[in-house]
Amino acid sequence: MDIGALSSGIAAGERAALARGITLVESRRPDHQAGARTLLERLMPLTGRAQRVGITGVPGAGKSTTIEALGLNLTAAGHKVAVLAIDPSSGRTGGSILGDKTRMERLSVDPLAFIRPSPSGGTLG
Repeated sequence: MDIGALSSGIAAGERAALARGITLVESRRPDHQAGARTLLERLMPLTGRAQRVGITGVPGAGKSTTIEALGLNLTAAGHKVAVLAIDPSSGRTGGSILGDKTRMERLSVDPLAFIRPSPSGGTLG
């Protein structure tokens, strides 16, 4: 994998490059870990004034509704938004965040928004 091309694509706002970069960083394969470190080192200086917000809560608390409302307000103001949702894969609820992309119908089609649901790897919460 060409880390230089990948980092350039992410910096240019290419969705496919961003998705590949997240997959690389999430990978537990030893041969991916060095590339992931290099990618992050190249991208960190470009983060500038990026804001990060964490939202958590019990099932049914309104997390998806809150994320969609906040995201739509931000994109309406011209900001780019990335939602990186972690699905706890709860045995009780079956995990819900992987379905949140369909719940955030308007945000998921907004050209200034990127939604990436990811499994937690079996870790709850």
